[in-house]
Amino acid sequence: MEIDLVGEGLKFMVLGMLIVFVFLLVLVQVMKLQAVLINKFFPEKAPEVPDASNATATQDSEHVAAIVAAVTEFRKQS
Repeated sequence: MEIDLVGEGLKFMVLGMLIVFVFLLVLVQVMKLQAVLINKFFPEKAPEVPDASNATATQDSEHVAAIVAAVTEFRKQS
């Protein structure tokens, strides 16, 4: 009697694992199909690059100044 219950339990375990495995396979395939369809109908546009090289230099110097100010404030607090 007990052997039958263990066997039935193993059968249900394998069946459940197979169902989950098949579901995950179907999910992966649907996600791949969705990615293909989205890329086909809504292609990603190339980012526009600003033409002025002076603006980049100004932005870089502003970033450096902000970092230096943040480090200075942090050292004051320590």
